[in-house]
Amino acid sequence: MPRVKIAAGNWKMNGLGASTAELDAMIAGATGSAEVVICPPATLLASFAARAAETGVKIGAQDCHPAASGAHTGDISAEMIGDAGGSHVIVGHSERRADHAEDDATVRAKAEAAWRAGLVAIICVGETESQRDAGDTLGIVGRQLRGSVPAGATAANTVIAYEPVWAIGTGRTPTLAEIAEVHDFMRADLANRFGTEAADGIRLLYGGSVKPGNAAEIFAVSNVDGGLVGGASLKASDFLPIIAAAS
Repeated sequence: MPRVKIAAGNWKMNGLGASTAELDAMIAGATGSAEVVICPPATLLASFAARAAETGVKIGAQDCHPAASGAHTGDISAEMIGDAGGSHVIVGHSERRADHAEDDATVRAKAEAAWRAGLVAIICVGETESQRDAGDTLGIVGRQLRGSVPAGATAANTVIAYEPVWAIGTGRTPTLAEIAEVHDFMRADLANRFGTEAADGIRLLYGGSVKPGNAAEIFAVSNVDGGLVGGASLKASDFLPIIAAAS
């Protein structure tokens, strides 16, 4: 079966109550075949989920704690995300790995927490500029895949996003051939671990300076099943063309 492409928006630490106008415009304009997932900050999660209910747009969170509850000031659990109406959660984003010293074991625990709560885990992997310059891109991505993706990953509970750290928010992107190399490698690596049939169903997203002007050519690359989009997902005028490119 062909994989339905995903246009996922990671709003990061952006968005206030007035941003519901952008969400409404995205809901109204997202008429293609792509699966649309918008991940606002936690302050907007419940209100966005309520506005998107009964539409084709899904709402996710940007992180979760591995535990279901407890003395973890400032954290939210996967169960809380589900209770607020969320269906997805991003785990292991490079900014979480860098800013909060999250390692693969932590990311794996968060993905398992997402599954426990019935959420889809969007698991992020990617190399830094120095690691790419050292020729270790596939080694880093392979280690992160094996360390961050739990046993039991399926097309129903897992999406994987390749985000070269040096391309996030910089305006730089790898060449199409470089993107294809990593995505083909990830598909093969997942097949070695989970079997070809299971691996073929898991969708692989590209993230890192995806814009309306380059989305179509990136989404046409081998084994690229859509994008995890940062800044260009904040405005409907930018995100809707990306959604259309994935449709």
